[in-house]
Amino acid sequence: MTDFTSMTFYKETDFQETTIGKIPKDWKVAQLGDLFIAEIILGQSPPSSTYNKEGKGLPFLQGKMEFGKTYPSSTSFCSEPAKIAESSDILLSVRAPVGAVNIAQRRYCIGRGLAAIRPKRKNLNHLFLFYSLCFAEKKFGSISMGSTFKAIRKHEIERFSIPLPILQEQQKIAEVLSVVDLAIQKTDEVIAKTERLKKGLMQQLLTKGIGHKEFKDTKVGRIPKEWKVYKLNYLIEKGIITYHLDGNHGELYPRAQEFVGEGVPFLSANMISNGNIDFSKAKYVTEERARQFRKGVAKDGDVLFAHNATVGPVVILKTDLPYVILGTTLTSYRCNSSYLNNQYLKRYMEGPFFQQQLQRIMKQTTRNQVPITAQRKLQFVVPILDEQQRIAEPLDAIDEKLELERKERTTLNRIKLGLMDLLLTGKIRVKVS
Repeated sequence: MTDFTSMTFYKETDFQETTIGKIPKDWKVAQLGDLFIAEIILGQSPPSSTYNKEGKGLPFLQGKMEFGKTYPSSTSFCSEPAKIAESSDILLSVRAPVGAVNIAQRRYCIGRGLAAIRPKRKNLNHLFLFYSLCFAEKKFGSISMGSTFKAIRKHEIERFSIPLPILQEQQKIAEVLSVVDLAIQKTDEVIAKTERLKKGLMQQLLTKGIGHKEFKDTKVGRIPKEWKVYKLNYLIEKGIITYHLDGNHGELYPRAQEFVGEGVPFLSANMISNGNIDFSKAKYVTEERARQFRKGVAKDGDVLFAHNATVGPVVILKTDLPYVILGTTLTSYRCNSSYLNNQYLKRYMEGPFFQQQLQRIMKQTTRNQVPITAQRKLQFVVPILDEQQRIAEPLDAIDEKLELERKERTTLNRIKLGLMDLLLTGKIRVKVS
């Protein structure tokens, strides 16, 4: 394993100016098309009659890979592959999206959306090439052609230049970045495992509750005998839900020029991420403008439901402000805490009974939305208050763990990007024994 303490800063005088920027004086600049560097294989789609789902032939990859993710998977196969990527080839997306990079874990049949870059092992380490191309993703976008459909051609890939240290230094750089990637991979595995645990626990708690022996069939499904099922209209009439309004402001909706740099947040559904609101994406209106709104005025503790365009995400609003304003894609649910726990309500709305109702509504229309009038007819399962709290608590604990793991993942990714910038430009060097 690479020793991180072996990295050394080099002075400005140790650099040279090149066509790709400043690099160490003992590094070279190489084009991918150089014979001693790599072989480039453009994908070609085989006849559609050769595709299958039964595993006959080689897995077929067309493109659209996630940036920086190694080892793609495929559910399609090709019995008569036209172009083949070998194990450890670097896969490059050459048609929209352009520039995404991957590593082949085995032999693949590759379609027109991909190119396989096969490094000459005596001169170019495949992992160093992978990280170099990940780092250069935006540059591929700048050389792509086409106004509506971006693509890069073979000769553009051949002319693409990368910095080239000696092979031993390439290997050391790749080792350092691989250590961080391994940590990211392990964190991703923990996140995936925790999400599976949460899904299973939600299914159990939101359908069977805690300690129940007798069950009954209802319109939403089989639930404990003691639980009640109410339409939202009823919950509103009885004061159990004290506020239920969306942000359809009509003529009062702010014009573009009315949004300001700071003030009262104006929220929309695309700001919900992993059970939280990403306020960095928020627009703002002045307090004077905000006071004009008569609906979609949400407060701390409200449950916000994404009902338009993106349908289904739910989040509890956490804010120190007296209120925020909702856009047309969000609805606010405010609970009477004497009867309904907002954490339980959030969990129920994330759970199977509620989400299945949403899907049934959307199947009846071509529009991806569940308007407020349709929401009023939705069925809500309500246990007694004590059990609501006991259902929410373990799920809250899992969410806290997930949030910590996601923060760790973000930190590791930031470390990786920083190291790529330092190591792949030679600002920091790894000693070669």
